[in-house]
This record gives sequence, C-alpha cells and structure tokens, in this order.
Amino acid sequence: MATREIGIFALPTVLVPGERMPLHVFEERYKQLISECLDLDREFLLLYADEGGTRELGCAAHVEQVLERFEDGRMNIMVEGTEVLRVVEMTRGQAYTTAMADTADEDLSAGEETEPVMELFRQIASAGGGDPEEDLTASGQPLSYAIMARVDFPAEEKQRVLELRTESSRLSAIIDLLARGLQALAQIEQIRERAQTNGKVPHGE
Repeated sequence: MATREIGIFALPTVLVPGERMPLHVFEERYKQLISECLDLDREFLLLYADEGGTRELGCAAHVEQVLERFEDGRMNIMVEGTEVLRVVEMTRGQAYTTAMADTADEDLSAGEETEPVMELFRQIASAGGGDPEEDLTASGQPLSYAIMARVDFPAEEKQRVLELRTESSRLSAIIDLLARGLQALAQIEQIRERAQTNGKVPHGE
C-alpha cells in the first residue's frame, strides 16, 4: 500500500496482524481519534510506547466493535490488527498524533522452524488450558503472527519479534521465547509440588 497518513494510538502494548484486542479509550485525543475512525471507517496505528519512547513500527488496527459507550465519551472497543506499518514522518493538524506511514516490507518464507515452533506451541497451549490442536493457518496470517496473537508474551519481547522482518527470524525468536516459557512453567510446578509437601509428615509414619 502507498504511504498514507494515519492517526497514532501509543500504548504499552503490542498488536499483531490478525490479533483481536480490547481497548479502553479515555483520553480526549484518543476519543476523538476513535470517533473519527468509526465515522470515516478508517484504521489507526497502534505503536508500542514505554519509558524508552514510542517505537516507529507497529500494527494498523480496525475498530471491529464498540463494546460499551459512556456518557463522558469513553469507550470500550474491540480492535483487530491488519498490517505492520512503519512511520516515515510525523505530521500535524489534529488533536491526536498523526504520521505518514508505509507498509513494512517482510520476507514470509520460512525454513525448518515451523515444526519445532508448532511442537512448543502445542505444549504451551496444553499447559495453559488452550487448544493444542488449533489450526493456526485458518486465520490466513503468517504462523509467527498467529502464535503471537495467542500467547501472552511480554510486550517488550513481542515488539522485538514484530520488528524482525522475516518469518524465519520471527519463528526462531518465538522458539526461544516458548522454550523459556515452558521452562518457567516447569519451575513453577516444581515449587508448587514442594510447597504442598513442605512440613507435612507422610501418612503412616
């Protein structure tokens, strides 16, 4: 898609294409932005922001549904990520921040990472009460985005993976994150089991 001007919604969270996310809109500038997106059927650009500043690469979002409206203009909405955009330059003229943005180029070819990442995803889904047999290709999104939309990665790590512009490198990074997540879950389970027996005398002794 050609360069376009788009409103910016800066948050300490990360959205990826195909992911659905609820948002609470309460700041005046964002209430205006979302109202205009609804009235004009426009998207906005969700950019990750933390103490280090606002990133230049994020995900465009479409307002899928207004879940609740309040008398003071606040809204609870459901959005869906559409495509990854990169800010080219900031612009002026609105109460909210705007920018000219381009579609971020990427290489969608994947190598041998697909099977290992799927195996780890199935283990994580099973441990977390999800569906380990879910068809991640049904969304039509790259496998990396499908997994990122379903696993609760830390926002900083999720942004780091989003900024990788090849599917192969994203999957490799996700393999590392999932492996670390499984290790952490195993450690928590060990601690829980030890806590259950701590100080107890086995029956019959």
